[in-house]
Amino acid sequence: MTSSTTTSSQPDRPVRPNLAFRQLRGRHSPAEFAALVRRAAREIGERVSCDARYIGRVEAGEIRCPNYAYERVFLHMFPGRTLADLGFAPRSSVRGRAGRPPEDTPLAPATGETQGGIEPYDPQNPYETHDNYEESDVLRRLFMTGGGATVAAATLGPLGFTIDAVAADRPVRRAGSSHAAALEEAVRRIRLLDDRHGADGLYRRAAAPLRAAYALLDAGATRQTTAERLHSGAGELAISVGWLAHDSGRFDDARSHYAEALATARMTGDPGLEAHAFCNTAFLARDAGRPREAVRAAQAAQRVGRPLGSARLMSLLALREAGGWAGLADRTGCEQALARAQALFERGHSDADPEWMSFYGEAELEGLEAQCWSTLGDWRRAARHASRAADLQDPHFTRNIALYTAELADDLARGGRPDEAALAGMRVLDLLDQVQSSRIQGMLAGTARVLLPHRRASGVQEFLDRHASTPRVV
Repeated sequence: MTSSTTTSSQPDRPVRPNLAFRQLRGRHSPAEFAALVRRAAREIGERVSCDARYIGRVEAGEIRCPNYAYERVFLHMFPGRTLADLGFAPRSSVRGRAGRPPEDTPLAPATGETQGGIEPYDPQNPYETHDNYEESDVLRRLFMTGGGATVAAATLGPLGFTIDAVAADRPVRRAGSSHAAALEEAVRRIRLLDDRHGADGLYRRAAAPLRAAYALLDAGATRQTTAERLHSGAGELAISVGWLAHDSGRFDDARSHYAEALATARMTGDPGLEAHAFCNTAFLARDAGRPREAVRAAQAAQRVGRPLGSARLMSLLALREAGGWAGLADRTGCEQALARAQALFERGHSDADPEWMSFYGEAELEGLEAQCWSTLGDWRRAARHASRAADLQDPHFTRNIALYTAELADDLARGGRPDEAALAGMRVLDLLDQVQSSRIQGMLAGTARVLLPHRRASGVQEFLDRHASTPRVV
């Protein structure tokens, strides 16, 4: 069956893997290399939202030439090399585009994720150009028309989404690969913003893109591969929005979003999405005081996730199970799950690791173990692991640094070390101008209550006064 193609000022070219870039990655996993890219960007004052999927797209040849921000970062990482040395095509060879088609021209089925080969528009990159009109415009507006539904247009700013309603009087279009790419980019952006700033400022503004994602599913897709990407993207977006609800204390909303993602996974036979949904469901159940459900959900996730071949995924799922056993006060069950998680973690990264697990490193392992010991009342051991977690965390994950340090402060306070707890609490307060998280504020409030009888200890009164004057998230 033949498919139509969009008119272009250059002939279609087969996608060729970027072997030079893959060689430069060396023995690092895509997630590890993405972290190195982000670190290099910070060194030169750039802001890029690089993740494992971006690295995969570059190595697959889908991004034939990076945008200007990524170009500067790559040349900083590999001094003395040119873009050609890194396996990229000259910018001039991928920029030719035909004029914009009329609004009522249906989207043609696409043979690849991008046709122009230039990396899509990054809203935080002021140097991006808009010559690749199709991809940049789709990602800038987030979602184009799907069925008869209203379009949700989202521009991602430094702290979240700005949503505008767009009239729904355009002709019905079926979703194409550009829509799938926009949906996947929305998921990445939510994760990035949550890593930096926490959930409270994002949750309500993320609801409109989720509605738009399901409108795209209702509209249908131009190709089966695109339909699969849309279902997977919508499920991952539901999990991301569910996490924002979870982290901001809206447990009922989170449960609904996770259930929606689980239903999507089962309808489409997507084990990776199903394992992710069960993973988050287990975490939510633990936080909501349903530890037995947490154990069952974590075990279900492990059954589904085992064939995927990712030791790191199985490690995280074992930690979710450990959290449930801790909530049941089953120390033996918790210790066994923790040992399993550690052994699986030590197997290292693999290409089978899901993209969404970019947050899971040694710091997260330590942080989740700290939470288990805290639940079991072993404050000294909990404080030791929480301290390691805060020290090991990549600076990119500002929210997690605040979380681990808040955990440390609480463990120290409950373990009879009020002066050290106050110091840790002050470090958390220093981060609250960047992070908005009801979870972290709730932990600090608990720590403050524990420290009230210890006002005379060094630094405690100062912490209590500053905590009392800190605005609460509404």
